[in-house]
Amino acid sequence: MDALIEKARAVALDALKDETRYDGTPFMQHPDNVARIVADEIGLPMECVAAVYLHEATRTHKEVDISSFPKDVRKIAEGLNKISTIKPKDTRLEAENYKKLIVQYSTDPRVVVLKIADRLEVMRSLSIFPKTSREQKLLETMMLYMPLAHQLGLYNINNELGNIYFRYSEPEQYRAVTNKLKATEKDREQLTAEFIRPLEKKLSDAGIRYKLKARTKSAYSIYRKMQVQKVPFEGVYDVFAIRFIIDCEDDPKVEKDLCWKVYSYVTEEYEPDIKRLRDWLTTPRPNGYESLHITVKNKQGKSLEVQIRTKRMDIEAESGNAAHWAYKGIRHEASIDRWMQSVRDSLANPFDASPEDMPAPPDREIFVFTPTGELRILSAGSSVLDFAFNIHSNVGCRCTGGKVNGKPVQIKDKLKTGDVVEIMTGRNQRPSRDWLGWVVTSKARGKIRQELDADERRAAAEGREILTRRLKNWKLEFGDDLQTEFMKSRKYSSVMPFLAAISREEVDINDIKSFILQKQAEKALPSVEEKNEAAPKEGYAGSSSDDILVINAKNVRGLDYKLSKCCNPVFGDDVFGFVTRTDGIKIHRISCPNAARLIERYPYRIQKVVWQDNSSGGDFVCDLAITAGMEHPVLSAIMDVIGKFKVSMRSFNVKENQRTGTYEISVRLLVPSNTELDKVISLVSNIKNVIKVHRV
Repeated sequence: MDALIEKARAVALDALKDETRYDGTPFMQHPDNVARIVADEIGLPMECVAAVYLHEATRTHKEVDISSFPKDVRKIAEGLNKISTIKPKDTRLEAENYKKLIVQYSTDPRVVVLKIADRLEVMRSLSIFPKTSREQKLLETMMLYMPLAHQLGLYNINNELGNIYFRYSEPEQYRAVTNKLKATEKDREQLTAEFIRPLEKKLSDAGIRYKLKARTKSAYSIYRKMQVQKVPFEGVYDVFAIRFIIDCEDDPKVEKDLCWKVYSYVTEEYEPDIKRLRDWLTTPRPNGYESLHITVKNKQGKSLEVQIRTKRMDIEAESGNAAHWAYKGIRHEASIDRWMQSVRDSLANPFDASPEDMPAPPDREIFVFTPTGELRILSAGSSVLDFAFNIHSNVGCRCTGGKVNGKPVQIKDKLKTGDVVEIMTGRNQRPSRDWLGWVVTSKARGKIRQELDADERRAAAEGREILTRRLKNWKLEFGDDLQTEFMKSRKYSSVMPFLAAISREEVDINDIKSFILQKQAEKALPSVEEKNEAAPKEGYAGSSSDDILVINAKNVRGLDYKLSKCCNPVFGDDVFGFVTRTDGIKIHRISCPNAARLIERYPYRIQKVVWQDNSSGGDFVCDLAITAGMEHPVLSAIMDVIGKFKVSMRSFNVKENQRTGTYEISVRLLVPSNTELDKVISLVSNIKNVIKVHRV
């Protein structure tokens, strides 16, 4: 026995010397049996065997010192200890989650294999356990360890686990299937002998060395197939397969040529079912499995499955480097499958692989527990707050902190796999905008935003009430025009945030009063025209570069200037004139897309322009571009808002953008002034599902 194994066994023997199994035998029998499975049946190196003993020594005896052992051996033992704490619930969904947890705990991939070996020994000794414990272990084996053995390609172990599970869970059915297998054993032997007889001479003449093997399905596999296909035992045509194992050199080309040559001899003699040809020579399965499968009919018309592979391929398949999980309907996660494949690759040459070469498990998720042991799966990087929202939205909204593994923590502290989390709540706690930076799960983010929006609506309602009450006391009017102007001065683009700011005292209510009084005073002052009778009424104010063109909104179309169609100026917009060569003066908005180019290239043709009237009596064309979420009510809501103003809708065009999931809406309006237009834009912006509104 290797010195490392002897040392580890001595530690286990000392720790477990007083412990017995359920039947009274020394508990030390268990790690000894597991060690033999690991070393002899699976073929893992001495480090793994030593880890088996250290796991049993420290699983219930935390005080045992194993610091003198190599780091990789200790890591394997620690991983096994963590897995031992898993107690899955009786649901398939939970089983998938616990299977992921086992993988997550296995920082060294060999941990999973060792745990399966441990479970195999337990199942072989299942008769010594009491009924309740036995039922729990049967459930765990079926839900966790058999699927994992499948995925790892531990073919023989999986079959044995399945048969033991079948024997205890369905004893009558187990006896029925095994008795059928025994009763038909001679028939299978005779069928095999009759099958090979016409092929023996051909194979011998071709110089092909081979071994014929009849592979009978496990009793559990047969029973499952009977259930799935709803057929009796006799209806399962592939109860056994005839396998050609070719003895040849390990050269890929030679191997494939010989396999296809045997295939040609078989299909010359027997009628093949081409639909059931499975060529895993040309393209091996993702798990590395190589073989050629074909179903043929013998002279009596009975269907037989024939498998053709080389000695090397058979050894790899039987030793665990090929499993049939890829087509057996086992639920699996792609990331886990890829990791499992890397596990198989690492275990193919166990003595050549160092701990640093071993792949790490997927890290997109973490697995944490409630104080009652309920498993919860969260995204990697999740915080205590994410966990609270995972429990329930109301718990998340009232979360004030928590305890992780019994220690107080803040709501923004990150969690890791294996943590036991208790949530603390407060009746007066409410989500804040800071919370969005502390969570990573979509559920938490969505609920926080929902609560923040609700708070904003409540604050806006309160702010509206405050403003209405104050205006009534002051006996002042704060119309839409004034409100829009005041909001612009304070950088508020919509009404709700403005009203909410009043409620939160971010806007001083007295500033609104001062603004209203100021506007009233300005309105009472005499106009420029009243002060200066010599001021021009219409047309050019002069001829110098400083002359100002005064335009009248009511009859702009009748003069020698035109409103530019590239920007569609509206009464009240900041505008300038551009002297064209043929069309007189064209009026542009200062914000026109062409303004910068015209001013830079033709400064001598720029004319200062002002509107004459204080109010508009004309109609101005204006185009709006609206982007909104693809919700049908949003279209009618937009038209309803526009209909409330002194504007005329000329066109309303909608295009669906399937890529972004939005409506692209084009609206052409006739408006009297930019004041009305600003009100329309402001209220349309506040409509639910409206993303963006702008003038074209």
